[in-house]
Amino acid sequence: MRHISQIFIVGAAVVALTQGLARNSQGSDMRPVSNGARGGDEVSFAKAVQRWNGHFLWEPASASGDTITRFGDETRAVFGPIPDGDCTDGAAKTIPLQIDGNIVDLKPNPGKAGHPLEFEHRDSEGKVVKWTSGVARCDKPSLTGSATYCGLNSRLNRVENGDVEWLFLCRKSSHSLEVEPIPYWQRSNPKFALFGVIGFNRRSGEIVFFDGRKDWGEFDWSEKFVPPGGRSYHDSEGRAEAEVLYDPTFQVQCSACHDNKSAYVINPNIQQARVGYLAGNHDPRAPAFSLGNLLPAAPRSRSTPFRVIGSGYTATYGVDLERAMTVRDPTGNCTECHTLTTQTTGQRFAADAVARDPVIAHPKRSQSLRLRAEQRKLREINSHRTKWASRSGAGKIHPWMVPIDGNELSALPPEISASDWSVLSNCLWGAGGNECAYAPLYTSCPAPEAPAQGDNSKPEGLSIDVVRPLGTEAIADRVVRLSWRYLNSYGNVPQRDDVRFNVAVKSTEIPTSGATPSPLDYPGLEEATDNNFVAVDGETGTSGSATLIRNVSYFGHSKFTDPVPSKDMRAFKLDLPAQCNRRYLVRIMPKRFCFDQSNVTYGQADHLLYADVSCD
Repeated sequence: MRHISQIFIVGAAVVALTQGLARNSQGSDMRPVSNGARGGDEVSFAKAVQRWNGHFLWEPASASGDTITRFGDETRAVFGPIPDGDCTDGAAKTIPLQIDGNIVDLKPNPGKAGHPLEFEHRDSEGKVVKWTSGVARCDKPSLTGSATYCGLNSRLNRVENGDVEWLFLCRKSSHSLEVEPIPYWQRSNPKFALFGVIGFNRRSGEIVFFDGRKDWGEFDWSEKFVPPGGRSYHDSEGRAEAEVLYDPTFQVQCSACHDNKSAYVINPNIQQARVGYLAGNHDPRAPAFSLGNLLPAAPRSRSTPFRVIGSGYTATYGVDLERAMTVRDPTGNCTECHTLTTQTTGQRFAADAVARDPVIAHPKRSQSLRLRAEQRKLREINSHRTKWASRSGAGKIHPWMVPIDGNELSALPPEISASDWSVLSNCLWGAGGNECAYAPLYTSCPAPEAPAQGDNSKPEGLSIDVVRPLGTEAIADRVVRLSWRYLNSYGNVPQRDDVRFNVAVKSTEIPTSGATPSPLDYPGLEEATDNNFVAVDGETGTSGSATLIRNVSYFGHSKFTDPVPSKDMRAFKLDLPAQCNRRYLVRIMPKRFCFDQSNVTYGQADHLLYADVSCD
């Protein structure tokens, strides 16, 4: 007895589905594979495939239908491990409050009987300037509109893991959006109101947002916060804890503000040294009061990839994500250095930066309502800004972004003109035309093997062999063994786990001539997708005229386990039961789980193999 194995790999041909089906329909014996030689059928074939390979046939982030748990599993599949949320003293920075150019903190006043809590004002040299019993205005009020305008002692932590960075914001706030001299606002008090997390991959432009629940009275940063989905698929305790910690309704639309193709939007309230100081980094208040360069500059162009991860989040805000646009300033003032959008960076942050009211030349009714609401919100923000910080006051840090000199305010350069602002604001509200050069803000999910979309990963070393089955698995004449190597390097995340492979198979008699198959004989591209899949057993079923085995992970990556980090190619293997005197034609197709509304994208390159199983 002997067996003969032949291999044929096509790397470039792209075959139309209709052509392939037309040719296959002419063949007298072209059909999905089965185990007919042993008295079986498609069911027994599928059961054998599942029994031999089932541990490695699974869809990522499919272990749970819980919104938060699945969200965490999706996030780990794209970004790798998620650090615990940490706003403790040693890891986080305290966001200061500044009033009239001085730093302010809430402390017991030693100069008064009973040492009541009051607000201590110190200058950049540390000298106490005064004490006050309240805070009505500050130099750099919050622009969120949903957090206390002049809050103090919130904390921000930034954690880097290669090209991925995580931001944890533990924000103190109040229902009234005002500050009171109560212990809650002290630096030493670990209670806070709003917990937010941002994950961002600087290389791929992928971003994810999750928030603490909004029906919690308060959080406590004296302990770390478990990430959504726990720390792994098997962290049942952490997964249960996270389900009650995070907001499953995605009440806050984080992507509306964090929309400048980066993880953060730098404005004066965040207290970075490079913005909101009269002389920028040279201002003595910058090193004394600011967070320095905790959040480094990350140049992002209009064409830079930018995509939100999370099927639950993107389903909630799908329409807004689709409509969001980047804008090019027709006047040349503002978008040479910045990415402005038709969302909050354009409609609120830009307006505040130049100290101008947003305007629309000829607003529709719906636009007028939104415009008036935004104008009211900007007036509320401005009513909490000190006279010292305004252009007419001594600080002169507002507006905080000016033409030509950007955030260099000491020279008192001219502000943007009313006419130029009118043109730009019209664009930012989506009311302009070609002069705005609108382009989609969010980019599409990259297909595997799509260098133009930034994914250079591709399967290598494809091979097909025919081997004898083991005695205990002798349910087939032979075993067709497929193998290949692949590393999912998109985004440079060693634990990235959002790509699987589909394998489509057809079988026919070995032609008498022994001629190699035509590309049209193989399963078509469409047959290798999930679009027409009908399950027979588990991840094995039919697709058109082919048998389809879905969601092949690398060998050793068992179902619902997190991948071991790797910079080396991972080995893939798939065993199929085979009959004597049959030809097996195979298409191998990589697929990316997008975890957004595009669901799955497929590679388009042809990876075709065949083997003749001769048992003479």
